[in-house]
Amino acid sequence: MNATRTLIAQHRAIQSLFDELAGETRRPARTRAASRLTEELIAHMAGEEAVFYPAARRVLGRLAGGLPVDEHFMLRAQLRRVLATDLDGPAFEEPVDGITLVQRYIKAPAPFITRVEFVGGQFLYAVQVDTSEGFELCPADACRVDAADASGVCPAQAPGDKFRILRDFNHPLLPRWQAFLAANDIGIAGIEFIVDEAGRPFTYDINTNTNYNPDAEAKDGRSGMRAVAGYLGGLLARARQPHVRRTGT
Repeated sequence: MNATRTLIAQHRAIQSLFDELAGETRRPARTRAASRLTEELIAHMAGEEAVFYPAARRVLGRLAGGLPVDEHFMLRAQLRRVLATDLDGPAFEEPVDGITLVQRYIKAPAPFITRVEFVGGQFLYAVQVDTSEGFELCPADACRVDAADASGVCPAQAPGDKFRILRDFNHPLLPRWQAFLAANDIGIAGIEFIVDEAGRPFTYDINTNTNYNPDAEAKDGRSGMRAVAGYLGGLLARARQPHVRRTGT
């Protein structure tokens, strides 16, 4: 079996393990499937790095500089941590819904994330959110805690300079975000993404109960609530239109 066929066979085996894990409800069986999947992923990455990446570099030269070796190294380390986790130990708390979320920290070159607001499935505006004081990022007035009363309180403060609407925002992911919302019948949403030190964007959150920051909107002039009211009004008007019944002659 040549290397390409081996790679394809590994892809199919890994996909089969993902399917097995998704369909299994018994905890011991899920644990075994997760362990096999983790081991297969580690072996697969090692094979790619040993065989395919050197070949790609020989053929592509400098164009192969973006091969994800560093990502593989980080992922391999995390997978080994998963394998070492004792699901029956006191350090692991079983989630209520049976889903365990594994998160990765993405280091940004500057302390901010961007939240992109959509109303009626269409782009409204993007707001840059300062994360230098943590990730309590709720923009609504209801989340505000005055500095004088913040002692001993976990702050979800939303001062106007923490949230800044970007005047001329454009991003290559905009069409993909809009297509995702349309495919899932989501009319109103706030999509959050962060950019790492290599300039790669990561979309990590989709809020379908989005909020808007009034201070930032007052400085910008655009209003999320006005846009939502217009969108809902249009839906209501279309729903009230009489349906014309057509019959053949």
